[in-house]
Amino acid sequence: MAQPIMQLRGVSKSFGMTHALTDLSLDLYPGEVHALVGENGAGKSTMIKIMTGVYQPTAGDIHVDGDVKKIQGPQAARDLGVAAIYQEPMVFPDLDVTENIFISARSEGLFRRPARQARKARELIARIGMEMDVDQVASGLTLAEQQAVEIARALSEDVRVLIMDEPTASLSAHEATRLRAIALSLAAEGVAVVYISHRLEEIFEIADRVTVIRDGGHISTRDIAEVTPDGMIAEMVGRDVGNYLNKAPSTAQNTVALQIEKLTLSGVFEDIDFTLHRGEVICMAGLVGARRTDVALSIFGVEPATSGTIRVFGQDHQITHPRQAMDAGIAYVSEDRRKLGLAMPMPIRANISVATLGGFLNRWGILNQDAEREVAENYRTRLNIRTPDVEIPVGTLSGGNQQKAMLAKWLNMNPEILIFDEPTRGIDVGAKAEVHDLIREFTAAGGAAIVISSDLPEVLALGDRILVMREGQQMGLLTAQEATQERIMVLATGQAETMEAS
Repeated sequence: MAQPIMQLRGVSKSFGMTHALTDLSLDLYPGEVHALVGENGAGKSTMIKIMTGVYQPTAGDIHVDGDVKKIQGPQAARDLGVAAIYQEPMVFPDLDVTENIFISARSEGLFRRPARQARKARELIARIGMEMDVDQVASGLTLAEQQAVEIARALSEDVRVLIMDEPTASLSAHEATRLRAIALSLAAEGVAVVYISHRLEEIFEIADRVTVIRDGGHISTRDIAEVTPDGMIAEMVGRDVGNYLNKAPSTAQNTVALQIEKLTLSGVFEDIDFTLHRGEVICMAGLVGARRTDVALSIFGVEPATSGTIRVFGQDHQITHPRQAMDAGIAYVSEDRRKLGLAMPMPIRANISVATLGGFLNRWGILNQDAEREVAENYRTRLNIRTPDVEIPVGTLSGGNQQKAMLAKWLNMNPEILIFDEPTRGIDVGAKAEVHDLIREFTAAGGAAIVISSDLPEVLALGDRILVMREGQQMGLLTAQEATQERIMVLATGQAETMEAS
């Protein structure tokens, strides 16, 4: 095998008493897709930040082309040909595609010749197999197109090591397939691709080798042919999570908790009809653009419906504000933790109490932080939120632990009805199993749940019934016995209409 482009040798990183990485070693070769897997909080993000110069290691060395290098910042990393793209693309929304690609360019001559710059941008976009107007403003791009811009930016800087951190977590199946093809094509050109994903099927599709890390330490590095899914999961989590995608017995009762009749938001979705019972999980399936989240936001009062009926335990509710939904016993766990779920700079304690803050105020309106802390500590234990202290900012937690903190916020409200929007997106298999257990625990205790998910195995595992949407239309409502991945996709793509017409 050729000489590694980059090597980590005994790298450790500590933040006070917290050891994020311990004696981690890794070799990255040209032309290889090297998968990196581990639970949320295992140290993957810390490792990326060390490789890209954001953090300096507490101990250990980084070698590039066999020479020890001290990467003193992101620009130093880029100068060495090391770049990263993330689940949430980092583009400048008010700049066009060309400007975004060359935002880091230090060649003044290139910036003085816009026509040459645009021509080069088109070449880079074509190189990764995409079609895009390089004069388009970035705010109008899809997530997949924004990630393509970031890859083109890396290519413009002669990338040699490209780190892809959960790049497909927010993409449709088609977009994810195209992005994986780009990763493979870059490896074929000699780039060392580090691919981080919680979607294990992706790892087996594109990786040449897999490194597992747990609790900041190296567990194993193997050729993909030597790895099995069960073995990888066992090494990642250090415990048996079982098959969390097994179908659990239904706990549905006869009592109707939520009844939706002809719910419509003009120009977005129309005539949504279903009933949700105590103890039941209804999963909402569909492709990107199906408008499932818009239905959830209307039920929760963020985007009030223009017509239709929302009936909670037999009583009609005109819900035009989230507070009205909460008063009716409805909670909404958003898919967007950063914008609609959590206040990232605030402590975990404050995030958990914020939806029920009135319960922590005394008669003079003074906040009882001791009571807040006690509740937060209870949820930290109950939900296995991995943190040394509930006083630290919630934004410092890993994605899976942020998800559990957001769940704690709404569980603390004691809702009757919980809407989960993509509850396991971007979290590891161990955390997914824990979230599934929480949903089942909630419904077994008499709660009613709506779960929006783009993960069909998850939909089939959790749903007592599956409501399928397409472009704002309700295409079908399947029982668990009727539902298969194929039948859901037929409805979600509109093929059922095509077959009926023919």
